[in-house]
Amino acid sequence: MKDENKHQKIIQAAVRVFAEKGFYNSRVSEIAKEANVADGTIYLYFKNKDDILISLFEEEFGQIVENMRKELEREKDVLRKIKRFAITHLSIVSKQQHLGEVLGVEVRQSSKFMKEYINTPFIEYLNLIRSIVLEGQERGLIRKDLTPGIMKRALFGALDEMARYWVLSTKKKHSVSEAALQISDVFIRGMMTEEARKNYSEEA
Repeated sequence: MKDENKHQKIIQAAVRVFAEKGFYNSRVSEIAKEANVADGTIYLYFKNKDDILISLFEEEFGQIVENMRKELEREKDVLRKIKRFAITHLSIVSKQQHLGEVLGVEVRQSSKFMKEYINTPFIEYLNLIRSIVLEGQERGLIRKDLTPGIMKRALFGALDEMARYWVLSTKKKHSVSEAALQISDVFIRGMMTEEARKNYSEEA
């Protein structure tokens, strides 16, 4: 019978090992040692290293999606939702740097993850941005000539690059709030209608 606590210990150990050594250079035996379990125990829970990475992503990123959804529900103003998304996303990375490195950098080292895995949590995450854009268009606050599918990837791409910079850089030149506010402000000003522009201010 599988032990849920042991499963979680292995996942958390994998986060630390992947972040320290990189996915490509990490070994299952190193994850087992970090989790304080026998090598064979890993294979009771996971098929291989790629399976550990995919499970890690499903669980950890799935939780991030839920947390982000709750954060956005607290905000009623559509344009402010964009700002809240940016601040929340970058805060997660800055507070959990090992996890941020694995989710933002190391997953790209797994060919199975990139080519075969249907990334449902990530799609859900992007669609949170899409839903904001659609809501803004329905309320006449965001330009209807913009495609929500393009906007969701553009905003995430900007935030993802900023997050990767923090993860890989030894010197953090910009604060989370500074980066989040500047990125979100550029997108808000670029996306909003002329009518919305009359009422928008940086403090909004």
